[in-house]
Amino acid sequence: MNGITATAALNNPRTVRAWYMFDWANSVYSLIIITAIFPIYYKEVAVSSGTDQVNFLGFTLQNSVLYSYALSFSFLVVAAILPLLSGIADYTGKKKIFMKIFVWLGSLSCMGLYLFDNVSALEWGIACSILASIGYSGSLVFYDAFLPEIVTRDRYDATSANGYSMGYIGSVLLMVVCTVLILGFDTFGFDNGGAATRFSFLLVGLWWVGFSMIPFALLPENASARKLEGSGSVWTKGYQEIRKVWRSLREQPDLKRYLVAFFFYNGGVQTVMYLATLFGTDVLHLGTTSLIATVVIIQLVGILGAWLFARLSQAKGNRYSLTVMIMIWIGICISAYFITTEYQFYALAFVVGMVMGGIQSLSRATYSKLIPDNTIDHASYFSFYDVTYNLAIVFGTFSYGFIDHLTGSMRYSALALALYFIVGGGVLFMVKTKLIRKA
Repeated sequence: MNGITATAALNNPRTVRAWYMFDWANSVYSLIIITAIFPIYYKEVAVSSGTDQVNFLGFTLQNSVLYSYALSFSFLVVAAILPLLSGIADYTGKKKIFMKIFVWLGSLSCMGLYLFDNVSALEWGIACSILASIGYSGSLVFYDAFLPEIVTRDRYDATSANGYSMGYIGSVLLMVVCTVLILGFDTFGFDNGGAATRFSFLLVGLWWVGFSMIPFALLPENASARKLEGSGSVWTKGYQEIRKVWRSLREQPDLKRYLVAFFFYNGGVQTVMYLATLFGTDVLHLGTTSLIATVVIIQLVGILGAWLFARLSQAKGNRYSLTVMIMIWIGICISAYFITTEYQFYALAFVVGMVMGGIQSLSRATYSKLIPDNTIDHASYFSFYDVTYNLAIVFGTFSYGFIDHLTGSMRYSALALALYFIVGGGVLFMVKTKLIRKA
């Protein structure tokens, strides 16, 4: 936007592999802390008194409602601070510094969950889960912003899909290790399964920050060769950067429509991902082994789904591929209302896995294609994407918890999520640019 062109070499295999490794590093948080092991552990600790109600800061809430509200709060915080921080990152050309700050915050918070050993430490456990969520979500905007700086437009879909696939593989590997530790706790010297579970939270933090050192070392420091211009506070300059991008959105109606569509359908996707485990425990009363098996199914199938829908987008266009997945998601939400058995839950998990990786990777690639070719303010542009991402989760998880609170059943919450996909699909159809659809 200032006439400065990127100097970093595009399509460099070494740089691209380093970018993949950030997905490998941080996806263990998404799987183990958000989706699989921590929700189960949280439920067991929070309801140790024999009731689904918990006392938190003087308030009495259902345990699942507290958890969904805590997640909503964390994403609201991220949505509030990311625009300014991304503006500063674009102005200074130092995206990696902000990535490092959020990664350290998230990984240390995961390690802090080791001290969440009983219901009396509930406040500590919720605080650590909130900070870990902020660290994870906050780092993504700067990570995502590297995509258009390391590969050419024709490789966005495949590169984004490969990143998610690497994340699925890495997270499953660590989850297998953690599961073996938990199920065979006495063999490994732990007093009980709870101690082994809390040790797994330490491993998540170490894995996250350890493998993040690879992209930190190899991703370009300042891909757009930004130089500080003029005088004044970086906070002021950061604000000016984000205002500049905001004004440019007025001239890009398709990009604005896509953000609206993404807000709705992503709210449904992320809510399912974040709260599916609680659905399994509270509605179907599944055991730990069944839930972990379900999560493994989702992750492994997600690898295939990300690749499959990337290929479909190459043949039919991004909009077509996203529309197909949104229709499948609508069917998932409706089916969740009716399922009653463990095997039905497994079947639904298989379908979720097929579209979960695909819709996330293709959404990121689609947005990258809609950003103007001559832009250098990638972090600022992606801050709007990630703020939309986080606000969608706020509304999705909050509405899920609120409907659960009103009706006393997550089935109605799952059914209501279908509306998010219906609205998102309708708005997506209004995005007309040939950048994301075939002529």
